[in-house]
Parts: sequence; structure tokens; C-alpha cells
Amino acid sequence: MGENHMEELLYRFNLQLFAEEEKTEEATPKRREEARKKGQVVKSNELNAAVNLLSMMLLFTFGSEYLFNQCFSMVQGFLMDFINFPLAEGQILNILIRFSGDYIFITGPIFLAAMGAGLVINYLQVGFLTSSESLQVKGERLNPLEGLKRMLSRKALVELIKGILKITVISVITYLFIRENFQQLLETLFLGVEGSVGEIIFLFIALITRVAMVFLGLAVLDYIFQRYEFQRSLKMSRHEVKEEHRQFEGDPQLKARMKEKQREVTMNRIIQNVPKATLVITNPTELAVALEYHQDKSQAPVITAKGAGSIARKIKEIARENKVPVVENRPVARLLYRQSKVGQEIPVELYQAVAEILAMVFRMKKRKTR
Repeated sequence: MGENHMEELLYRFNLQLFAEEEKTEEATPKRREEARKKGQVVKSNELNAAVNLLSMMLLFTFGSEYLFNQCFSMVQGFLMDFINFPLAEGQILNILIRFSGDYIFITGPIFLAAMGAGLVINYLQVGFLTSSESLQVKGERLNPLEGLKRMLSRKALVELIKGILKITVISVITYLFIRENFQQLLETLFLGVEGSVGEIIFLFIALITRVAMVFLGLAVLDYIFQRYEFQRSLKMSRHEVKEEHRQFEGDPQLKARMKEKQREVTMNRIIQNVPKATLVITNPTELAVALEYHQDKSQAPVITAKGAGSIARKIKEIARENKVPVVENRPVARLLYRQSKVGQEIPVELYQAVAEILAMVFRMKKRKTR
């Protein structure tokens, strides 16, 4: 009975550990920044493909006549200039060079349009981002088991479904379009070269427009899905959030030791500097500022120590023990504490007020020496 009870407790304990490690917390800004540095961003390749297809559609819509004329001129020039000439040594290379130049001149706008559309849509999705993380060679990428896991993962299944869906959509749209315009396609056989080419280009643009619109709709859905998956992949467990917060804020014990060390340094400075001070200006109980002034060494008084609360009380205590004058002046003490740093001269705007206090202290010293 006791062993069964112990096993039940261990079982509940293990379940509790799993529950605690469940990633239910939204990603912190630091986690998002680290993911971006690694190249992990919200990005839909389907959206890139859809925009590229739309750019091609626009190019053919407004530039089909130009592309057709260039192709016609290239073929015409090839037939007129080269077919009737016998092939000589080195002439084939010249033909290929000329043909390649014409080909690049025709296809250049197409590649530029596709590249420009790709750059724009990538920038709109992820902004300007450079990361070498994906280029690094990692052991798990070479592990066959890890590769098999990726192949059988949820992401791979989604990509497979998307691929099948795209092929199905293209096939259905193409079939319906051909069935709808079959009679018109047959009529192009009797329109001559120019007429048939123009009609075929018109039908091709119409088909591409339909496919592009459907692809754009699928791409928007894919982007929403990719965003959801990205947010889910970045989620953190409560333990991870606490650990990150602890690392960001620092170890509490270490921070306590650092504060204690800073307090020790401050107290040592007070013990060394306050006995040499010319006077101490107080608030009278909350603040204390020790000033040292030697006319032959500095133009204005220098703050040698300052503090609030217990440190202020310690400054006044050391000052009285060493017979350093302690003067109560609330506004001056407050301004000196807020606007000045230890080791620096007092601000210019406080020269007059501090000079009056120093004059009063010097007069009191003279009276005592008489």
C-alpha cells in the first residue's frame, strides 16, 4: 500500500513538472530579438510566389506587344542573316553570341520585374535583415534521424498539403478556363500568325490573372498561418520567463553583495573625506553634503561626500567628531545633493549661496579663536 502511494505521488510530481514546462507565455522582446538575429521571422514563401506571379501578369499585360515584337525581330533576323550563309569556322560562336544578346535583351525585363517584386515583398514582410545563422554547419542538420523528424513533422505535412492544393487549384482553374474558351482557342487556328498570337496572349493573360488571384488569396491565408506558427514557436514556459528575467535583472544575491560593496566604498570615502571638509550643509535630517574649499587650490568648493538617510547621519556624526562645522540650509543642501557629484565643484548658480555660508563659517571660526 505504501509503495503504491509513493508511486502515485511521484506520478503526480512528474505531471506537475510537465505542466510547469508547458510553453504558455508570450515571447519576451529579448526572445523575439534573438530569434530575429538567427533569421527566424514571419515569412510566407507563398506570398512571394503570388506577388511574383502578379508582377509577371502585369508585365505581360502592358508589355506583351513589346516582347512579341522583340521575339519576332530576333527570329526574323536569325532567318534572314544566318540561314542562307554557309557555316564557316568561328561563325557558330558569333551566331550564339548574337542570339544570346537578343535573348538577354528580351528576358531581362522579366527577370528584373520578378527580382524587384521579390525584394519588395520580402522587405515588407521582414524588413532589412542579414543573418548567417542558416549558413552555419550544424551537426543536427547532418543527422539522418533529425532529417527524418523534419520530414515527418507538422510543418512538413502542412507544406505537402499546400503543394497538393496548389497543383489541384492550377489544374482545376486551367481545365475550367480551357473548357470555357475552347471554341475561341480553335478559332485562333484560322486567324493567321499575328491574329492568333495576339488572341493567345490575351487568353494567357486572362488565365494567369485567375491563377494569380487565387494564389494571392491562398498566400494571405498562408501568411496568417505562418504568423500563428511563428508566435507559437516562440512561446516560453514560465520557468524560461523567470530565468530570463533573473538574468536580465541579475542574481538577487549578487546584486545585494554589490550594493553592500558600494555601501562599503561610500562609507570608506566618507570616513576619509569628511574630516578634511571645510563644512557640511544639511537638510537637516534627510540630506548632508560635505564641501572642501581651499582658495589656493580650486576656484570653487568641491563636494567630497554626500548622502541621504543613514549615510547623511553618518556624515554629520563624523563631522561633529572632527569638529567640522555643520550648517543647516535646506534649499542649498537639496540643490547640491541633486545637481552635483562627488569630486566635482559646485554649480555656478550656487556660488553666491555657498559663498555666504562659507563667510558665516569663517566669521564664526574667527570669533572662537579670539
